[in-house]
Amino acid sequence: MSKHDEVHHIEDPHGISKLDPTAEAAAEHIKLEQGLSTWASIKLYRKAVFWACMVSMSLVMEGYDKALIGNFWALTAFAERYGVYVPSKGSYTVEAKWQSGITNATTVASFIGIFLGGYQIDYFGYRKTVIANVAFMIPCIAIVTFAPNKIALLFGEMLCGFPWGVLASLGPAYASEVAPIHLRAYLTTYVNLCWVMGQFIASGVVLGISDRTDEWAYRIPFAVQWVWPVLLIPVLWFAPESPWWYVRKGRLEEAEHSVRRLAAPSLRDEAKQTVAMMVKTNQLEIENMAGERTGWLDCFRGTDLRRTEISTLTWATQVIGGGHFSAYLVYFFREAGLASSDAFKMGLGNTGCAFIGTILSWFLIKRFGRRPIFVIGLLWMATLWFITGGLAVVALNGHGQAKWGQAALMLVWVMSYDMTIGPLAYCIVGETSSTRLRTKTVGLSRNAFYLAQIVSAVISPYMINPLAWNWQGKAGFLWGPLSFMMAVWAFFRLPEMKGRSYYELDILFERRIPARKFAKTVIEPEAIEQARREEGEYLEH
Repeated sequence: MSKHDEVHHIEDPHGISKLDPTAEAAAEHIKLEQGLSTWASIKLYRKAVFWACMVSMSLVMEGYDKALIGNFWALTAFAERYGVYVPSKGSYTVEAKWQSGITNATTVASFIGIFLGGYQIDYFGYRKTVIANVAFMIPCIAIVTFAPNKIALLFGEMLCGFPWGVLASLGPAYASEVAPIHLRAYLTTYVNLCWVMGQFIASGVVLGISDRTDEWAYRIPFAVQWVWPVLLIPVLWFAPESPWWYVRKGRLEEAEHSVRRLAAPSLRDEAKQTVAMMVKTNQLEIENMAGERTGWLDCFRGTDLRRTEISTLTWATQVIGGGHFSAYLVYFFREAGLASSDAFKMGLGNTGCAFIGTILSWFLIKRFGRRPIFVIGLLWMATLWFITGGLAVVALNGHGQAKWGQAALMLVWVMSYDMTIGPLAYCIVGETSSTRLRTKTVGLSRNAFYLAQIVSAVISPYMINPLAWNWQGKAGFLWGPLSFMMAVWAFFRLPEMKGRSYYELDILFERRIPARKFAKTVIEPEAIEQARREEGEYLEH
């Protein structure tokens, strides 16, 4: 069979055709976007890039706090305030049950916040929802900053979790709706970069105060979080609403106005075509869903069930592959035998590797797409986990230098993670969901991540804590097989969506094209429209 014969052709059953003015305009806009280069897309849609980046910056707060708590487990002043004395080690440590409890309080609240965010976005839109939730963070930060005991700290972290849940699903959803086709991958994976920036800032702040022994050693890092609302709220006040949200509400004039605000002045005359494409896609999804329902349960009906499976498991893979364990790396380094100062420096290096990895992922995505990077990335990370576990066994047998080998491998793992499944999950989830159910599908996917994170947050402290299982690097023997298992799932179930419009993706999912054939499937609207035209002429006679 020739290479040409392997290409699968499919006719568009709904016809982006020249018989329908709306469809013709939609087809012209799709061709316009697909014909642009990446650099041309940036120049023409630089305003969309700016606003997607600004909205996603709200995720810096979540990345900062999650990394902060992970670093605090290794901070002497924090352990003395909220921990217990361990005679065998001659130092204080926060008990594993409280580590799990504080971490999971945030995660459970974020889980609930996802559902709250779905309703908020549906009713108020993206702009008002992001501003309100960033503002809600201000009093929550005060509670964790001045928490007098572990219970108050847990309560404050839980309150922070509600807006974080909303923002975690809002960021990638907004970016995927305002970005043109060739910038979707960059602007959705930028959300991961915001997470990494938050982690990097947290590591730097903690390293800067690690020599302090008073209560301000942990209060100052908590208080730094007040910077984000002060900087973001005035900017986000002027953010344009997603034109897709206006289309779903039937407010087409406002949708056109929003499109004009997101594109260059030279494309203002194209606003009607852009909105026509959105209307056509919206109509197709209404037909596929047999109505205008956009409830949570609709994510599990018809073709949306497959989309939900892909989205939820893609995001959960970040945790199942060991991503959440990396939040404990500073604590892991210290318990593995590194000095506290060295552990914090390794933590800063860890976030630096994550930052570089995310930037490098943009070049990989442009060259290879989504599916190959995701599958190969998981296989490579599984290999690193097995080697890390082996080095842990060597270290326990008296070879102390092996602990530095573990530390180096973990930095390689973090960079590998942030070059592959870390940022790609945001891109895949944003592209896979149907436009009408985007906020719901993204929300469910993030909640799948949180559910996996709850399990990881329960077992990870026990893996490292000297008062519990004390596995340390041998945890690689758990995360390695799990990473391999998810690579197998991705090979059979994860489709390639590079360069596809949302209209084309709707058709591919409606026709139930196998995941491995997505990239080679060619959609030919003209052929089916010709058949329909001939059928109409036949019926007239």
